[in-house]
Amino acid sequence: MGPRIETNANTKNGLLKNIFNKREFGILIPLIAIFVFSGIVNPLFFQAQNIANILFQASFVLIIGVAMTFVLIQAGFDLSVGSVLGLSGVVTGYALLAGIPIPVAIILGLLVGAGIGAFNGYVIGVLKMPTFIVTLATMYIARGLCEYLTRGEPVYPLPQAFNEIGQGRLQIGGFGLQWPVIIAFSMAVVSHFVLTRTMFGRAVFAVGGNRETARLSGIKVTRTTIIVYMLSSICAAACGAITAARLGSALSNSGMGMEMNVIASCIIGGTSLFGGAGSIAGSVIGALLMTTVTNAMAMLQVSVFLQKVVIGAIIMVAVGIDQYNRKRSGLNN
Repeated sequence: MGPRIETNANTKNGLLKNIFNKREFGILIPLIAIFVFSGIVNPLFFQAQNIANILFQASFVLIIGVAMTFVLIQAGFDLSVGSVLGLSGVVTGYALLAGIPIPVAIILGLLVGAGIGAFNGYVIGVLKMPTFIVTLATMYIARGLCEYLTRGEPVYPLPQAFNEIGQGRLQIGGFGLQWPVIIAFSMAVVSHFVLTRTMFGRAVFAVGGNRETARLSGIKVTRTTIIVYMLSSICAAACGAITAARLGSALSNSGMGMEMNVIASCIIGGTSLFGGAGSIAGSVIGALLMTTVTNAMAMLQVSVFLQKVVIGAIIMVAVGIDQYNRKRSGLNN
């Protein structure tokens, strides 16, 4: 009995040590601390409606963030997601106004995203153009097309059945959970499985760690790159449709600045800017942390301008921690 008890104790200690050593655990502690502090200062923060609001706001960042995690792990970058969100929403909106069935209209919007993602992936993976330049260019192209199509006018009215996607909720007991929240966290679960349990997920990590080594080991680097950027744009397009449904109209300025929020949440969640490291769980926590901080500062009546300063400082600290961890591990930047 003695050895068995010792073995069980060692197993528990090993499990606890493994949990504490997780990159995500270091992000979870500040999230809990901010959550508790905000609730103590302002008890209204703990109200169910405010919690639901935090989850709702985080869901839009997370829908794109789960795919952006793949891009960053592969040592890439996608600045076009905000513009893809806007353009896909507008295309979906116009399709609905033309009387096209809701599922088909949504698919058309997703195809727009898939096309832009495939273009980004091809130019980056095949033509070897810099990621930053390519996605910056498509960011301007997609936003320009969006503004050209709408002339700055909102696309509305959209069918109420479509609007339910962004405005409806699933009642669980006395707590209503919005559909965007359910969609976002469902996507996170699926993405976590793909990233950690499939050959494609292992290929993404391998390409981000060392592209040449990945190529020599038989991984199709170019194909992986194209798929990753397509996923990023498709998720941005899906977010565009949900955003249009939430607002009841498609706007030409939808998604402006979204790319920075998404990338920031992934970095805060422990995904490395230099590739080869990251997790969906970290991106979920990062999105929740960003949204919780913003929500807490709003409830505490902190100036909007100072809120941006705080978010910028958090991003700076997160990147600094990432660089420190890489140097400690003997990795080059």
